[in-house]
Amino acid sequence: MPDGASPILIKVAASLKEVEAAQWDACAGPDNPFVSHAFLSALEDGKAATADTGWLAQHLLLEGENGLLLGAVPLYLKNHSYGEYVFDWGWADAYQRAGGRYYPKLQCSVPFTPVTGPRLLMRPEADPDAVGDALASGLVEIARRHEVSSLHVTFPTRAEWERLGRFGFLQRVGRQYHWTNEGYASFDDFLARMVSRKRKAIRKERRQVAESGIRLRALVGDEIEERHWEAFYRFYLNTVDKKWANAYLTRDFFHLLGQRLGERVVLILAEAEDRPVAGALNLVGGDTLYGRNWGCLLDYKFLHFEACYYQAIDFAIAHGLARVEAGAQGEHKVQRGYLPVETYSAHLIQDPGLEEAVERFLERERPAVRHEIEAMTEEWTPFRRED
Repeated sequence: MPDGASPILIKVAASLKEVEAAQWDACAGPDNPFVSHAFLSALEDGKAATADTGWLAQHLLLEGENGLLLGAVPLYLKNHSYGEYVFDWGWADAYQRAGGRYYPKLQCSVPFTPVTGPRLLMRPEADPDAVGDALASGLVEIARRHEVSSLHVTFPTRAEWERLGRFGFLQRVGRQYHWTNEGYASFDDFLARMVSRKRKAIRKERRQVAESGIRLRALVGDEIEERHWEAFYRFYLNTVDKKWANAYLTRDFFHLLGQRLGERVVLILAEAEDRPVAGALNLVGGDTLYGRNWGCLLDYKFLHFEACYYQAIDFAIAHGLARVEAGAQGEHKVQRGYLPVETYSAHLIQDPGLEEAVERFLERERPAVRHEIEAMTEEWTPFRRED
């Protein structure tokens, strides 16, 4: 920890506007774009994550004597469980049927973003144990002061998950599907590791998209113009409507994202007869391409797989990235080279009765999830066994 910068003050910020971007980003680090001041402030300023949408910012700040920000936590007070991707609806329903009040609750996360990354943000030169413990204890204290039923930390790193467990948080395990770059020189090099039938199936899917006349290209940073964002927002709304879901993200958010994240934004744009018809939005981290949102105007067979999975692999190989994380859910990703991995969440439950019930549930769920991951990896793998 720097001289004269011992943690002495924990504060709460009701908006990212109250925090200097350089100070926040010094704690967030350069590798995960979703915890950056630019991304989180775009959600706030774009009216996607605000008090009006049920995301009241309560960002935790840890300052030293000289006002230096040593640590921070993206934190929100919520009156619902939408946009989280770690589902606690059953817990809420059971507690409320028993006469309790589950909402409001506290949520430590990146809104609408099921991406693993740091949640206890720390300045790199600070003492990680001292600052990490101070932030964890700060979370416990703010939950007590707000008198909420619970506080949930979703998609933290494993190390943070383990630290929070030592502070009384219940530990949950989930799964996602990630692609790993094994030093491939090309997409064909990647396919060469697959069993014949899987390799042929992927080539057939890619060929059918190409023969349909659809052209795909990756637009990065300034190559993404206002018209492209307008088109993508139409795709996004159309796809949300088809799923009977809520459109969490706003037009302003997408425009701000392009302005504030620059070269870290990659839009895979699909065009038919020079007209945009679909798109897949990605962000680039230190060594990872993160697939975030998909949208289309019309249904084209296999276009979703091409734009979201295969184009992402092409981009990662071309740019030497180690992984592609293609978002939540989707067992069909395994057959396309995206294998299951563990994700984590930590849950502080205030009521002893609810805590006991949730803990019993998680004790059964954790081994079940891990067994599913192991079974999928062994039995569903599309790769040759000798590899």
